Amino acid sequence: MPLLRGWVEVNGTCLAPAEVDRILDQCPERICSFGGEFYLSKGDLTARDHFGILPGDCPPGTIMRKKDIIGYVAPDPPEMELEAAIAEAVRLRSGEGVTALSGGVDSALVAVLAGLPCIAVGTEGSHDIGRALHVAETTGLSVSCKTISESDVLEGLSAVVPVIPFRDPVNTSIAVTMYCITRFARELGHSRILAGQGADELFGGYARYLTSPDLEADLEKDFSGLRFQADRDQAVAALQDTYISMPYLDLRVVRASRKIAAHEKVVGSVRKKPLRSVAEHHIPAEIAWYDKKAMQYGSGVWRVIQGLARHNGYKRSVQGYINQFCEHDHDITKGC
Repeated sequence: MPLLRGWVEVNGTCLAPAEVDRILDQCPERICSFGGEFYLSKGDLTARDHFGILPGDCPPGTIMRKKDIIGYVAPDPPEMELEAAIAEAVRLRSGEGVTALSGGVDSALVAVLAGLPCIAVGTEGSHDIGRALHVAETTGLSVSCKTISESDVLEGLSAVVPVIPFRDPVNTSIAVTMYCITRFARELGHSRILAGQGADELFGGYARYLTSPDLEADLEKDFSGLRFQADRDQAVAALQDTYISMPYLDLRVVRASRKIAAHEKVVGSVRKKPLRSVAEHHIPAEIAWYDKKAMQYGSGVWRVIQGLARHNGYKRSVQGYINQFCEHDHDITKGC
């Protein structure tokens, strides 16, 4: 059997590992049509999904034999409208796992469509725990919550700083939050964690988009940077032998979102308008249009890191405090 991390689908049908193995033996050219989130290896052959959601030792979207690229993973699913694309992307990922629920529109829509158990993490009294409980109660979802302590954050910092590609305060605080999420999922016996990553970049979710002089260019730049976010999140998830599944980065959803003009994504003071309009068909309007805090703030993790930095003598430099957790010297662009 091949080494298969993640999962594979072709034309909307998920393939069992045995079927993937058969294809590798009998018609490896079919790898070109593989959708899903995967890294696979058999003998001297390796391949990785189109966007490189799952990490591996070959470039995203490539099929390699030894060190030579022999093909590209380029699935071509039918064009879909945004709502149908999101529903299909979530359906394909809903056979197992949990959904990371923070209470915003991104994760709430995925959670309701998936129908899987949900998990939420945050410090005592945090915004995200409160919102997750509210969404679960309102929609009938099942959610398990985990309170993050200062010692959890310290453990997370020690674990994530050596493995993430960029170690600035924002990326580090997100990574620590993801560490707590993935650790909790593993404690509950799950390896696949559905999450809302990618929605902000595809649909215009960041506050800075409201004043962007060139929204289309900013969205394109941020979409290009999603690869590095995936590298960060999957590196953290791998510490717990888990992985993050990202329905919004399904090729169907990406295609549908990129057909929508930038000015239709951020309208007045409303961000992610197309996504919220779709979500309103599946979740209560007050959840679909709710403006949630970013995970590092909503979970309370950023505040704990700030407090730890001050307590350890870094009153003006959270970066200096983070640098303590590096195992050895790194390139200065990575913060260590």
